[in-house]
Amino acid sequence: MNVELRNIHKHFGKVHANNDIHLNIPAGTIQGILGENGAGKSTLMKILSGFIQADSGEILLDNQPVIIHSPADAIHHGVGMLHQDPLDFPPMRVLDNFLLGRAGGLFPDRKTVARDFTRLAAQFDFSLDPDSYVDSLTVGERQQLEILRLLWLGARVLILDEPTTGISASQKEKLFETLRKLAGQGMSIIFVSHKLEDVESLCGAVAVLQAGKLVGEARPPFPTKKLVEMMFGREISLGARQAASSGRSVLELRGVALEDIRFQMSGIDLDVRAGEVIGLAGMEGSGQGAFIRACAGLTRPVGGRVVLNGRDLTGKSYHVFKHGGVSFLPASRLEEGLVPGLSLTEHFVLAEETRGIFIDRTAGHKLAEGRIKAFNIRGTPASPVESLSGGNQQRALLALLKSPLSLVLLEHPTRGLDIESVIYIWSKLKERCKQGAAIVFISSDLEEVLQYSDRVLVFFSGKVSKPLEASKTTVEQLGNLIGGKDWESLDLEKAHVKK
Repeated sequence: MNVELRNIHKHFGKVHANNDIHLNIPAGTIQGILGENGAGKSTLMKILSGFIQADSGEILLDNQPVIIHSPADAIHHGVGMLHQDPLDFPPMRVLDNFLLGRAGGLFPDRKTVARDFTRLAAQFDFSLDPDSYVDSLTVGERQQLEILRLLWLGARVLILDEPTTGISASQKEKLFETLRKLAGQGMSIIFVSHKLEDVESLCGAVAVLQAGKLVGEARPPFPTKKLVEMMFGREISLGARQAASSGRSVLELRGVALEDIRFQMSGIDLDVRAGEVIGLAGMEGSGQGAFIRACAGLTRPVGGRVVLNGRDLTGKSYHVFKHGGVSFLPASRLEEGLVPGLSLTEHFVLAEETRGIFIDRTAGHKLAEGRIKAFNIRGTPASPVESLSGGNQQRALLALLKSPLSLVLLEHPTRGLDIESVIYIWSKLKERCKQGAAIVFISSDLEEVLQYSDRVLVFFSGKVSKPLEASKTTVEQLGNLIGGKDWESLDLEKAHVKK
């Protein structure tokens, strides 16, 4: 299906999120949309997919003007969108999620639907059990489920918003293989990303947005330097690695054992020192999530001891860990980290120590203004957090951290962020290290793990590697370990983690 956007304008208050955008996407192509966080990429795609409406402009599908008022309208016209965080219901079964959005009566023929699901999954070599629960799936498998659902509902235009964040390299290969197959069948694929390497390896054309405007388009071979300059208006560099100057022991794990439906880990020993950064790498569901939550007091070990600043906190609640100087930033910003419907001011006020019964709104406004300026958040004190871009939501989470802290734990701290935002987030985190905090973080971006970590732990099927020196480890080595290769060289007879 041919897609054409003409003269698209969208305002959010004083912000001109989309400014007179023209874009033509022929059928059978994979169109990349690049831009920094807040450039207007997601806004444009939400207009096309019916989640929001443009202030003015026109959408044409196969040269016919259409009016799209809702996602239901969009799928009726053949347009489906796969969001960065899949819009599914984890407590429900895969087949029940597959049925969402279907037309018809209240009682579908589940046997027929199950046959359709199995046939469609086999077409793309997806290994999904229709009777399993969505909360047992990885992010990559949840993406596969959403793709199948949209195709079953009749999508001929598929929009993917930052789809490679939070999935493994093998899952990304499977996703790209699927998208190429769909484009070969005549579908239009719109691939929204900030990752140049993904766009360059997958897309046949790229459009670049900056501050709401379409500033340029390109075709292979893509001029990487030029694309970066179009995105940010200048060259961007990660800079040199910053080695840690470690101090006293902040966190000690002694013989820790963890259990989950998918794995069992035991005999974990680790010392985390003030000022150092430890990266956790592995396929989703390999144990790193349970590990970092055990360090935060959110998951209780089934064995061993967790010692924070010399105090044994084994089995204690997150509140005890928090009062001991631990802060945890989850990957799900709006589900676990922030409160949709509340403004930035309300978040900063709630994060402060309670003083009296009543809230001083004037002081709260000043506090929010100071934090917004200090953390370069693109928003106002009155901005609801859900109205912010992903990068600005992450900056808001960092601005909520108290001082001083002993240990900062983060799940995918730069997930879905452009390179400029990544550099900024890590500059703020490294400031914490200089103040004496230790950092433990999970990331699916292996280059990020090696760039910002001092030591790395790799997780695979309940096994944990010994700490690896990040400066002496390559992306290829990490990739092999994550995929289950070369573990015999790490001497993991007892799966101990030693300093």
